[in-house]
Amino acid sequence: MRQGNDDAPPGAGRGRRRSGELSGLILAVLRTAGGELTPGEVCERLGTAGAPELAYTTVVTILSRLQSRGLLERRRVGRAYAYRAVADPARLAAGRMRRMLDAEHDRDAVLASFVRDLSADDERLLRELLGTDLADSCDLAGDSPSEGAN
Repeated sequence: MRQGNDDAPPGAGRGRRRSGELSGLILAVLRTAGGELTPGEVCERLGTAGAPELAYTTVVTILSRLQSRGLLERRRVGRAYAYRAVADPARLAAGRMRRMLDAEHDRDAVLASFVRDLSADDERLLRELLGTDLADSCDLAGDSPSEGAN
């Protein structure tokens, strides 16, 4: 016997989206645009990209949060704001990794486990990056060298 409500709207009952999923979709739209978009334009492009339909207010909230985290820039355009992405995918992933690490109690164990599970190529790259002068290396994580070198 099938359970559930056959009259439920599509997507109902799927549960919550993964953390950051909507932010990722919106950032992808803004990066693809290559310029500024208003919240309404973001909604339109999400729809044409086959993304789940989002309320305008949801998009505005996510855009505001991304802007407050320094991932977007905005400027006033009439009564609304226009947003553009300022962070690349590598910086976003590094930020997520840093936040997850910050949430753990035993950083040493987490980092040791992470390094132990790296492929040989990734381990070699990490050793190379750690061996470079942080002041001269590119700012992959978005921190100043003094913040990231603990």
